[in-house]
Parts: sequence; C-alpha cells; structure tokens
Amino acid sequence: MADYPAALSELITFFESLPEGERRENLIDLAAAAVAHAPKEGDTFDLEDVRKDAECTDTVGVHVKIKDNDRIHFAISLGPKVQTLTRALTTILCRGLNGCTLREVLEVPQDFVPRIIGAELVRLRSQTVYYVLGRMKQAVQMLQCK
Repeated sequence: MADYPAALSELITFFESLPEGERRENLIDLAAAAVAHAPKEGDTFDLEDVRKDAECTDTVGVHVKIKDNDRIHFAISLGPKVQTLTRALTTILCRGLNGCTLREVLEVPQDFVPRIIGAELVRLRSQTVYYVLGRMKQAVQMLQCK
C-alpha cells in the first residue's frame, strides 16, 4: 500500500471495510457534507482557482491557504450542478489532505480512489472521479511556483 497521509489512509481503510451498499450510502452522506468544506465569508487564501472545466458539470473552486509550518488547508466551492460523487470526493479529499505539506499532497497517488468508491463507480464515472484531486494538485503546484 502506498504511503498516504494518515487521515486519508483512515478513510481508505474505512471504505474498504464496507459492503457495496453501505459504501454508496456513506458516499451520499459525504456528498451532503461537502458544503462544510466551502470557503467561509471573510476567509482569505493564498491561491484561489475557480473555473468550469469540460470534465465537470459545473464550476469548481479550489481555495488554498498555507498555515503553520507550511501546512495546506483546502476549501472547495462547488456549483449546484456538480455530481454527487464529485461532492463526496471533495469531502474525502479535504478531510484526508488538510494539514498536509505541499509535498505530501503532490505525492498522493490516484490509486486510492477505486478503493474508496469501488471499481464499478470508477468504470461508470471514468476520469471524473479523479477531477478534484487533480485540481487540488494543480493548485499546490501553482503555489510552489509563486
């Protein structure tokens, strides 16, 4: 198993232990929780990248703040048409990556996604399941270039 940040590793382990039906129920619950990871009024960020790409049904904003000891904090804004699975992965990634270093975020491999959502959903959603992770890594790379 790859070396994931501890919080992300816990989420992977949790989802791998679930039967398919419970896995999907938990993903739906996490999708509803995505709003908790939206930027709060008055928050300031070191980088904000808000756009609509062809891979997604609506606008996604990745907001990044560098905190104590070069630790990253993400907030994600999602347009109303963003799919349930993308919303769920937003919650998983914010919970799993907030507090990591820039390097730790960039080194997270994509191979954990099917382990969390299941191979069937990966096949159905193809590359869209990797969209938020890709956007978060792009934002971190942009911060490194500043």
